[in-house]
Amino acid sequence: MRNTSLSTMACPAARALDVVGEWWTLLIIRDALRGARRFEEFKRAGISDNILTTRLRRLVDAGIFERSRYQQRPDRYEYLLTGKGRALGPVVAALRDWGSTWTEGPDRTKIAHRACGHPVSVRLYCPDCNRQITGAEIGPID
Repeated sequence: MRNTSLSTMACPAARALDVVGEWWTLLIIRDALRGARRFEEFKRAGISDNILTTRLRRLVDAGIFERSRYQQRPDRYEYLLTGKGRALGPVVAALRDWGSTWTEGPDRTKIAHRACGHPVSVRLYCPDCNRQITGAEIGPID
């Protein structure tokens, strides 16, 4: 459980972690980016019902998902990524790239460009220099 809110820190990364930094949250978003919409689809990752319920509620409250009823009696809902949620795609892809390079194990989460079907990766780019850069070339601005 989180003890301190990061939402008022003077750092966008900290504020972002306040929204998506809890364990399971980015995996829920990952699964939504891969097409999951319903509670049972999100559960396939191995998350417990109570944690999934809490995370989905927080993601709806944060504007990452919209909750939409697809059945009445009993009421059943699906969770649809908003533009704000879809914008987390490169974040999930960057974590995937890092994990592929620096952790060991199988990879069942390949991602591809839908138009051509080829694998994609996340790269750093400087629009002023108009070139790709490496992580070693970045640093804080004074």
